[in-house]
Amino acid sequence: MSESPPLPVIAGATTGIGALTAATIVGQASSHESSGLLILDIAVGVVACALVPVLLRWPVPGAVALAVLAALSPAATPAATLGTLYVAQRRPLAIAVAAGGADVVAHLIRGLWRPNGSLPYAWWAVLVIAAGAALVGWGQGDRARQALLASLRERARRAEAEQASRVAEARVAERARIAREMHDVLAHRLTLLATYAGALEYRPDAPPEQLARAAGVVRAGVHQALDELREVITVLRDDDDVDGKHPLPGLADLDGLIAETRDAGTAVDVTRRVTQQEDLPGGLGRTAYRVLQEGLTNARKHAPGRPVRVLLAGKPGGRLVVELANPVGPADPVINGSGTGLIGLTERVRLAGGEIDHSISADGEFVLRAWLPWPAETAETAESADPAEPAVPE
Repeated sequence: MSESPPLPVIAGATTGIGALTAATIVGQASSHESSGLLILDIAVGVVACALVPVLLRWPVPGAVALAVLAALSPAATPAATLGTLYVAQRRPLAIAVAAGGADVVAHLIRGLWRPNGSLPYAWWAVLVIAAGAALVGWGQGDRARQALLASLRERARRAEAEQASRVAEARVAERARIAREMHDVLAHRLTLLATYAGALEYRPDAPPEQLARAAGVVRAGVHQALDELREVITVLRDDDDVDGKHPLPGLADLDGLIAETRDAGTAVDVTRRVTQQEDLPGGLGRTAYRVLQEGLTNARKHAPGRPVRVLLAGKPGGRLVVELANPVGPADPVINGSGTGLIGLTERVRLAGGEIDHSISADGEFVLRAWLPWPAETAETAESADPAEPAVPE
């Protein structure tokens, strides 16, 4: 395939070779035995300069043609030298050696019929071979350097592309995390508000004290939802709270969650078979809390007024089992959900290294169960913990 260097490069190379060719012809003027050799040198020099653009576009044919001219006259030596170097810079080693060999043979032939009177032929041959080898080595070294630079540029380009891809993936993951945190925080709170707002709508004849209490709960719930939303946004990029003033909820906050659910009219029966909840690591406690929160929220949405059984069991060095069971509610729930709560919860549990499952039991109960790894070193009371993991309540 032909190569097309820019016109300024071709013009500059032709001018430089022309100047060197003219200097060579002038230097050979004193050794010309006849005017025929002078005319030959001038003609070869002109043709060699004219072949420089051909060399830059088609290196191998141009180098061979210049080597043939170098066998006729020293005037072609500058252009032939450029041809050997140019081929060595742009072609594999085998082709570069062939081009250099052609140039060496041409100069050796010229040394036979136009010998240099001041230099024996043997030394002339040594110098010609050494010069050809040097040109090939120089060109191949430059070619290797250019290939290395191109490889480094490509690696840099790939690294930038991969970095951009990682940034895009991180943004997508962050958006997913934001959506999950927003759902976990707001879905629970808003279902409570919907329950009390429904009471205000369907019981307008209730005593003023009850109406005032329900309205107060709605108002307080709205403020609390805003506070929780603000906390999530503040600490969204770090699982631990930045300033320690508003830590994210954990399993130690279970009592408050149960109390809110009971106040909304859902009976909750809690069975604890774990060590102190405060001994749970932050990530484990938060994940368990989110499982319970999502389960209680779904129970209020899809089975309002039905009792819920909650089971916590496990020990350090094993697994923490979080289980919720409630009777299946009507086909048309009171509050419609987005359908993504369990999907986000599944992702959260799997990121924590656990497993989650939900199904309907033979007794017609919806059972949500999660298993979370509990590192052994997180509690000092591991020896007193109940090692048994309970079965699914029937």
